[in-house]
Amino acid sequence: MRDRVPPLQTLSLREQIAQMVVVRASGCLFDSQIRYPAWEPPLETLQQWISQLKVGGVIVLGGSAAEVSLRSRQLQDWAEIPLFIAADIEEGTGQRFAGATTFPPPMALSGIGDRAIAISYAEQMGATTAREAQAIGINWVLAPVVDVNNNPHNPVINIRAFGETPEIVSDLATAFLRGAQSYPVLTTAKHFPGHGDTAVDSHLHLPVVSHPIERLDAVELPPFNRAIAAGVDSVMTAHLLVPAWDTKYPATLSQKILTGQLRDKLGFNGLIVTDALVMGGVANFTDYQEVCVLAVEAGADILLMPQDPVAAIDAVEEAVQTGRISPQRIQASIERIWRAKQKILAGTTLDLSADSLLRELAQPEVKKTTREINQESLQLGGELPLSLPMEGENAENWVVVDDLLNCNFLAAHTPAIAVPKQLGYKLQLIEQHQLNLDRIPETALVQIFSRGNPFRGKAGLVPQAQEWFKLLLRQRKIVGLAIYGSPYILEELRSEFAPSLPWVFSYGQTALAQEGVTQVLWQKETRERSFSEAFI
Repeated sequence: MRDRVPPLQTLSLREQIAQMVVVRASGCLFDSQIRYPAWEPPLETLQQWISQLKVGGVIVLGGSAAEVSLRSRQLQDWAEIPLFIAADIEEGTGQRFAGATTFPPPMALSGIGDRAIAISYAEQMGATTAREAQAIGINWVLAPVVDVNNNPHNPVINIRAFGETPEIVSDLATAFLRGAQSYPVLTTAKHFPGHGDTAVDSHLHLPVVSHPIERLDAVELPPFNRAIAAGVDSVMTAHLLVPAWDTKYPATLSQKILTGQLRDKLGFNGLIVTDALVMGGVANFTDYQEVCVLAVEAGADILLMPQDPVAAIDAVEEAVQTGRISPQRIQASIERIWRAKQKILAGTTLDLSADSLLRELAQPEVKKTTREINQESLQLGGELPLSLPMEGENAENWVVVDDLLNCNFLAAHTPAIAVPKQLGYKLQLIEQHQLNLDRIPETALVQIFSRGNPFRGKAGLVPQAQEWFKLLLRQRKIVGLAIYGSPYILEELRSEFAPSLPWVFSYGQTALAQEGVTQVLWQKETRERSFSEAFI
């Protein structure tokens, strides 16, 4: 593949600008599988963008690991210039692509008491994520998150962060980087200059970080400094307004922030990649072509997910031709892109056969590590384990989620559903906003699955759900409580816990995390039973 890279001087201005564009695509192979047609182009359009327009890369989402291994080869076959193939895989490659490893959320590591052990796990997470990404053709890992999540109302960073202090975040993020750097993939520190202390989701609106420069230097910037010193390949921008540095432009569009702070003050000379340009934080700021021009003027090397790639290239090309952007500014980005692609290509000696994939993905020792992280970050209290329901008792298992259509961690066979059913509980599966005081169970096991996620717009429990849970807790109608995801949900409810209430908290929501929780809840009753039997 290396001999396919044409010399820099042979590219036209338009082709150079196209190399600065990364488009989104479905990881699935067929147009009928596309879930987000506004963002994921059909096959014919995608092939045209790659082979004729010569965009620089693709960010993939969806599909199994096996599908993505085929998809990545297909995309590279279309490209004259080897592509960046990126993915948001902050919690392991399996977070996006079924079959690969899914780790607990990064914040789980800060829940482990022994910092040295947590750092070791973070390094293993980085190495496994990079190895499995490379195995399926992904060469750009959009991780780690180095935001300091010190705002419990943050709706979008939340447990994606490694912790709530710059020291913890820096230690764990740089350990993740050490692990990932064992493999020829690119890494990314995000979201500059720090999205952790916001209560607004930048996917929807433009958050404002109003802290003075001294506070930014003390809290938000140290993890980025550490990541840069550790050799991170790229830094992703945040769609934030930071008045201490720029009262007019969001960070993604601010020359004062991307060039003045990140390039000049922090000394970063790798790739600056925008967060997705379809997000409301910048998409609502001005028209999308001007957004692309402003981002390049500010110092961005990569325009991630512009609304219309052709129009984005047109706009930047016109800005160069009219003298608004200098040719040298484009060439500086192309040189960084070339260095990054050469790094990827220098280490690409992959056997992508089916047997090779099976050797690389979700290996037993990695599953063991994942289980250990889940177990060592668990919190629990009250009188555990739970007793079995009495004969004739109307025992209910209330499983409360944020969004029923997007909870692929739950199914008939997963422990949070299967184990209570086997033990005599009747399932009640409901979204939190549907809870109301007209339906109050006599007694219930309650399991809450809630965490910060893009486009929710709010962290934590909605008011009617808070009222419902607190009433049940006060009236002692909850016989056992399991919370999966955000520790801030636990803090919202904890003042209402009776001392004897059995409760367990897990950062993870996967089947493996559920297995650990159910084992704690019913140690006596399940100790002698096989969980595989319980799932039948």
